[in-house]
Amino acid sequence: MKAFFDPKGQDDGRGLKPHQIADKVAEIRRAKLPDPAVLGNAGSFFKNPVLHGDDADTFRSNFPNAPLFEVHGEDRNWKASAAWLIEQCGWKGHRRGSVGVSPGHALVLVHYGGGHGQDLWILAQDIMRSVQDEFGVVLEPEVNIINP
Repeated sequence: MKAFFDPKGQDDGRGLKPHQIADKVAEIRRAKLPDPAVLGNAGSFFKNPVLHGDDADTFRSNFPNAPLFEVHGEDRNWKASAAWLIEQCGWKGHRRGSVGVSPGHALVLVHYGGGHGQDLWILAQDIMRSVQDEFGVVLEPEVNIINP
């Protein structure tokens, strides 16, 4: 995020005020996420999965380029990037009828109009299955599912 605040690398950002940080975060989100008033979406649809112990070690060994983030306070637990997993399976920007995956961010499922919740849920299940088949990682929805 430092690159967004200081692209020339001349300031460590410590002098920023909270409202400046909040404004920049909002700007970054607007650039990556579709505006729900324009294109129906629920924001991030999937949780970043936590990989535990030996499973995390195996994943790291099999996919050395995958981004992993240490879960602080939990020994040998790592968060994988759900967006990266989805992108690697080729889903980013994919459209299926009235629903799809945002071309701007792989975690965001979108509704182009004229579809049903069931269409989106089927797409989400296909994405989850694809990630599990490719990486052995189970994705979970972050959104609340009502009558899928």
